[in-house]
Amino acid sequence: MKDIRRPAHHRRRGPGLLGGLLVALLVILGLSGSTALAASGGAAQQPGSTVKVPARAMDAVSAMQPSWNLGNTLDAIPDETSWGNPKASRELFETLRAQGFRSVRIPVTWSAHQSATTPYTVDAAYLKRVKEVVDWAQAEKLYVVLNVHHDSWQWISKIAADHDNVVARYNALWTQISAAFQDEPRTLLFESVNEPGFDNATATQKTEFMNELNTSFQKTVRASGGANKSRLLVLTTQGGTPSQELMDDLYTTISGLHDSNLVATVHYYSWYPFSVNVAGGTRYDDAAQNDLTDAFARMHNTFVAKGIPVYVGEYGLLAYPDDNHPSRIERGEALKYYEQVGHASRVAGVTTALWDPGTYAYLNRQTLKWRDPALFAWIKSSWTTRSGTASFDKVFVAKSSRITAQSLTLNRNGTQFQGLWHGDTKLAEGRDYTVFENRLTLTAPALTRLTGDREYGVNATLQARFSRGLPWQIDVVTYDTPELSNATGTAAEFTIPTKYQGDLLATMEATYADGTNAGPTSWTPYQEFNGAFSPDYANGTIILTADMLKALRDGEQATLTFHFHSGAKVKYKVTKSGDSVTGTAVKES
Repeated sequence: MKDIRRPAHHRRRGPGLLGGLLVALLVILGLSGSTALAASGGAAQQPGSTVKVPARAMDAVSAMQPSWNLGNTLDAIPDETSWGNPKASRELFETLRAQGFRSVRIPVTWSAHQSATTPYTVDAAYLKRVKEVVDWAQAEKLYVVLNVHHDSWQWISKIAADHDNVVARYNALWTQISAAFQDEPRTLLFESVNEPGFDNATATQKTEFMNELNTSFQKTVRASGGANKSRLLVLTTQGGTPSQELMDDLYTTISGLHDSNLVATVHYYSWYPFSVNVAGGTRYDDAAQNDLTDAFARMHNTFVAKGIPVYVGEYGLLAYPDDNHPSRIERGEALKYYEQVGHASRVAGVTTALWDPGTYAYLNRQTLKWRDPALFAWIKSSWTTRSGTASFDKVFVAKSSRITAQSLTLNRNGTQFQGLWHGDTKLAEGRDYTVFENRLTLTAPALTRLTGDREYGVNATLQARFSRGLPWQIDVVTYDTPELSNATGTAAEFTIPTKYQGDLLATMEATYADGTNAGPTSWTPYQEFNGAFSPDYANGTIILTADMLKALRDGEQATLTFHFHSGAKVKYKVTKSGDSVTGTAVKES
C-alpha cells in the first residue's frame, strides 16, 4: 500500500551494476553473526524454524493462508518508527501465530538506507535489522514475504526518464538482499516490488518496464545461489492491480520464465466507491459484491487454474477501520466485505494478506491486542466458514410516530437461519418476528418492548443466529429526522449545527442550481466522507472540510443533501462569498 507521505527524493545517475556487485559482498561479510546456519548436505535451515515447506509452489502458498502485513514499520520513511509504530518484536510474531496466521508480509523501504549512486550500497546495520525481524518471524514458524516497498514510487517510478540508473540500482538492491538471505529456508519468499507505477510512460512502455523488472528480479535472485535457486519468488502486476489486462501481462512474464517456483501477486481493496465512501457507496451492494467476485474469479482463471499460485499481498478497505476519524463505512457493511473476502479466497484457491497499518487499525502493536476484537472475530471466522448476514445491521424506529413492523432481508450465505435472540432470551417466532423466504420482520409489539422508554440511539441489540459462523447483530435504534440550523463561518472553517436525534450520517450530495456537482470530487454529486464533510457527533455538528470549502464557487449557492442511515434526507444551502460562508437550513414544506 502507498502512504500519502511522499517526500521528494533526488538521484544522480551512476555507471552501473558492477560496483554494486562488489560492495554486496562487503555488506554481507559485515553482517557478523546474522547469517542463517546451513544444514548438512547444503539444505538451508533457519534456527528455531521447523516448518516443512511443500515442494509444489501451489501447496506452499496454500500453507501460507492466512497472512498479515507488518505495515508502516520497516516500510516507513525514513526509519522503522517514523510513522508511529513501535519497533517490531518477536512477541509480535508470537501473537500473530497464536491468533491463527501462518505467514507475514514484511514490507521494506530501502531508499533511505541505500546509496542512490553507484555502487548503490545498502547500509549494513539496516540490512542486519531487517534480517533480525525476518528471522524472528520464521522462528515463530511463520512464512515470510520480504519485498521492495515504497522504493516503487520514490525512485523506481522514474525508470522512463532514468532507465539505466534505476535498473542498475534495482538489480544492485536485489543482489545485496539475495546475498544476505541466500541461506534462509524456503519459508522466506521474495517479492519483486510493491505496487509499481511508471511516470511519463506509454501503456506499452509500462508493460515493458514491468516485465523487465520482474524478469531481472528473477534472474538476479536465481543467480545468487544457495537456497535462492529454488526460493519462491513473488511477481506483481502494475500497481498490484487485478485487472484482466495486467494479470495477462504478468502471466506472459511468468510462463516465459519457465520457473516452477514463481507466485503471482495482486492487491484487493474492494469497489472504490464503497472502500472510501464516495459516489454514494454507502452500502456493500451488488456492485461492490460483484467487483469482489469478479476479481477473485479472474485471479483463479488467469493463474491458479494454470498451476500458478496467487498471493493477494494486501487486502482491506481503504478507509476502514480508522480509530482517528469518524467511521466512513458503516460497520455491518464492512463486516460483509470481510466475510466475503474469506469465502472468495477459498473458492479461488488464493492466499490473502490483511494490510495492517498498526497505528490506527487492527492490531495494537503496543499492547498486542486487537483494537476491535469483534471485527477480528469476523475476519478470523471467514478463513474457514461462511456467516449469515442481513440487508442492514440496524432497524430504525421513529420516535415521532407510531411503532410499526420493520423488515430486513436475510443473507443466508449457505447457512440456515436459527432464530433471533435478545441477550440470553430467544425471541418467539410468530409473536416477536416472522420469516417469509428471506424476509425477516420484527413485529410492532416486539419493537415496542425493545425500544423501552424510546431514548434516541440504540435501545436494544439482537442476534440473528445461523447454523454456522458468527451471529449477525441488529441494533434497534430510536431516531427522528436530524435537524440542521443556520450558521456562519469562514472559507477556512465552517460547521453546521446538527441535532442527530439518534441517526447516523451516511453521505452528502452537493449540487449547484444549474445541476453541476459542487465539491472537490467533481465527477459525482456524492462527495467523499471525511474528504469533503465529516460528522462530529460529540459536538453536534457536521464539518465541511477545507477541501470542500475551497472547491465551492464564490458567490454561487450550493445545495447540500445529507443522507442518513435511517433513510432520512435533509437539505441545506451554503454560499461562499470571499472569506465568509453562510449556511441556511431548508425547512420541509
